[in-house]
Amino acid sequence: MTSLRLLKDKVYAKIMLIFTILSVAVVLVIGIGLYLKSVPVLNKISLYTLLTSSVWKPLKGLFGFFPFIMGTLWVTAIAIIIALPLCLLTSFFITEYAPNQLRKILVPFVNLLSGIPPVIFGVWGVLFIVPLIQDHIAPHFVEFSTGYSVLAGGIVLAVMIFPLIVSIVCEVLNTIPKDLKDASLALGATKWETIRKVSLRKAKPGIIAATVLAVSRAFGETIAVLMVCGNNADVPHSVFDPGYPLPALIANNYGEILSIPMYDSALMFAAFLLFIIILLFNVISRIILARLERKLAL
Repeated sequence: MTSLRLLKDKVYAKIMLIFTILSVAVVLVIGIGLYLKSVPVLNKISLYTLLTSSVWKPLKGLFGFFPFIMGTLWVTAIAIIIALPLCLLTSFFITEYAPNQLRKILVPFVNLLSGIPPVIFGVWGVLFIVPLIQDHIAPHFVEFSTGYSVLAGGIVLAVMIFPLIVSIVCEVLNTIPKDLKDASLALGATKWETIRKVSLRKAKPGIIAATVLAVSRAFGETIAVLMVCGNNADVPHSVFDPGYPLPALIANNYGEILSIPMYDSALMFAAFLLFIIILLFNVISRIILARLERKLAL
């Protein structure tokens, strides 16, 4: 009987190992597939030119991805700058200050945001955020703005990643031992001082992990950002300039690939580039997270 149980345990372990390898293999297959589809444009145009050129003229065979890379970075950076402080304050309020009855109301409403389709956020951005920027915000800083800008894309994206960060950070904060917070309060620290000196310090790895997941989603978001960014293939120089993120480029132009030579390969290179950016960001974040965890363990 004991040998049968051990055999079952080994079989289940092997099955789980196989599925784990398959999960990793899917990522590798996607990356290799995108690279192979990108080879034609890489053979024709140097990688340096593709990454640094701002000229986008597919009919002439000129594919410069620098404006699209910058558009992606602008929108993602704005979204994180807006969302992260709001998410942290919301998470601390829900876990530390909100009464139980209020918490039971707030948590479902925050989670409800994650179930709203991206196109709804896009429509909300077009009807509310774009006019707000055009009529009330941009006139204080620039002479003219249509409102379709990287700022609009960043605001819409910040709202979209809000429930993801809040949910993860709340879970992390709930895992902090109550004894640590009670000890801080017993030593005379206020509630806010305990949050800053104890809770925030212990929750740092979880906050970084939540931010990594949010940024990964922000990099790949398409429809909502496409609707409010302006989709102009120029490098944005301010938050009120239109931008053209890589996902929007792929979604907008994939239908034209059959009529223009090398266009399909160029768009596949855009997808491969987005894949590499997200991969590098996750790897770097994991390294930082590992070092932070070792530091906190000392």
